[in-house]
Formats: sequence, structure tokens, C-alpha cells
Amino acid sequence: MERDENIKRLIQNLKDDDEFVQMQNSDLLEEIGEPAVNDLIDALNDRDKNVRRGVARVLGRIGDKRAIKPLIDSLNDPNKWVRRSASGALGNMGPDASELLIKALDDDDWRVRGGAAWTLGNIKDKKALQPLLKCLKDESGFVRSGAAYSLGEIGDKGAIEPLKEALNDKSGYVRHVSQNALDKL
Repeated sequence: MERDENIKRLIQNLKDDDEFVQMQNSDLLEEIGEPAVNDLIDALNDRDKNVRRGVARVLGRIGDKRAIKPLIDSLNDPNKWVRRSASGALGNMGPDASELLIKALDDDDWRVRGGAAWTLGNIKDKKALQPLLKCLKDESGFVRSGAAYSLGEIGDKGAIEPLKEALNDKSGYVRHVSQNALDKL
């Protein structure tokens, strides 16, 4: 009972304006680990963006697979820093997150597709190759650039020609990321 109250208090302390206090509470939640996961998952819906952002980072460091789906859901958070923290956390989950991330490439929300596309590069799962190649044609430049980045990270030579085509993308950023990916290949 006392541990549960302490976990909730540590989560609420992620609202603090002092970044040091936020980091200290994140570290303590990480030390608690698995027993804090359910409360951390619940806190991904907190009203405060700092709580959601901090919770996503902690879940990524703990690495509990129960957090994968809720973190994918957080890829459509209205706050870009929460989305980035969720994406980073998913990148720490390794291949266990790949299947759901690949499915997320078909989501209606460009933020979810883009977050998934960028995250798959950190996991480097070759199963994502074909879905990422498809994403090079997405309507969103964020998704296309994430796909190009991840294709470079995965390192499969089958991405060379599609990435060369992406060098003609209407977005300068997509062209830049595609060139970097080709340089890696």
C-alpha cells in the first residue's frame, strides 16, 4: 500500500518545474521498475504533458513489454515532446515492439505513422523493410523522412533504388535524410 502511494507521488512529481526534480523522480521510478509499470501506463493519460513525457521515458528505460501498445498510442499525443519520448521509449523495447510499430505504419494519423517510421530505425528489424519502402510514398513528409532514416539504419541493399528515387522528393528534408541513408548503405 505504501509503495503504491509512493509510486503515485513520484509520478505526480514529474510535473515539477525543476528539471532536476523531474530527473530524480524518473530515476526513482526506474529503480522501482516492474511494480511501477501499471501506474506508469495509467499516467500516460495524465493531463500534464511533463508527466506524460517523463512517464514515457521511464517506461522505455524499464523496458516492460506491457508498455508497448500504450506507448504506440502515445505517438498521437497532442504534444510533440511526449510523442518524441514515446518514440524513444519504443526504440528501447527492441524487436518486441516491431510488429505493433509495423502495424502503426498504416495508422490514419500521420504523427503515429511518422513516429513508428522513425522508431523502427532504432530497432533495425529487417521485417520492417517492405512497409518502410511503402512509406517513402506517404503523403506526410514526416513519415517519408522517418522511413528514409530507418531504411538507412536497417541497412538492407534493397532500399538503395527507392532511396535514390526519394532524392527527388518535394521536401528538402526528405531528400537530405534519404541522402544520409544512402551514404550509410
